[in-house]
Amino acid sequence: MPTEPLEYRPATGLLADLPLLKVETAGPVVHLRLNRPDKRNAMSEAMVRQLHTAFVNLPADARVVVISGEGGHFSAGLDLSEVTEQSVAEGIFHSRLWHAAFDQIQFGPVPVIAVLHGAVVGGGLELAATAHLRVAEASAFYALPEGQRGIFVGGSGSARIPRLIGVARMTDMMLTGRVLDAAEGQAAGLTNYLVGNGEGLAKAFELARKVAANAPLSNYAVTQALPRIAQMAQADGLFVESLMSAIAQGDEAAKRRVRDFLAKRVGKVGKER
Repeated sequence: MPTEPLEYRPATGLLADLPLLKVETAGPVVHLRLNRPDKRNAMSEAMVRQLHTAFVNLPADARVVVISGEGGHFSAGLDLSEVTEQSVAEGIFHSRLWHAAFDQIQFGPVPVIAVLHGAVVGGGLELAATAHLRVAEASAFYALPEGQRGIFVGGSGSARIPRLIGVARMTDMMLTGRVLDAAEGQAAGLTNYLVGNGEGLAKAFELARKVAANAPLSNYAVTQALPRIAQMAQADGLFVESLMSAIAQGDEAAKRRVRDFLAKRVGKVGKER
């Protein structure tokens, strides 16, 4: 990958027609911004649908997606004004809409990096948990206020967030309204990287370039096979690991990279440029 900065340009076609998102592309990197800054990027049903649409229709040459929030916050969570009068059936359908969109993010074709700043609350934290890597700025804070509002997480948080921080810590946040600051979130395992305010996008783009330089099939194995193997019984997981390893090694891009390493055309671990 080149070392000069990538030039991000507004997306074209369908991705340009999503008013609650701002989508830009730079070669293999797609930058997707939540675009309701006046509402602290609270997630309406329309925004969730547009997220789903965006991830179903990524450019063919996309290799990694960076998600961030416009304005002072990543996302303050569910737009409660839309759900106050829902019936039980409507609530189920609404939750399943979120599940479909968030599954498309986590189990889509390319790795996803989230940049977190300001409020990462409720549904915003559920969205962050769908990403494969999370970069937090010092201003980020995390909360699950559903318990205080008489509701329960419905955007996949009960399935995804405990895998990052454990059931006990999520229980604490929901029962007591405990808020974690950026440092506490990093220590708890919510995020992979913690940087200063205003530095999140630069770090995410740096990581995105590294991820985009990997063989696509290898990235797919990491994001798709690895979490599934981790949930399997060990014997089953090891068998799937063998299959995935053989498939990845048989890919021509992987063979070329191994040949380059053996011919010393790339550096060793810790010495790569």
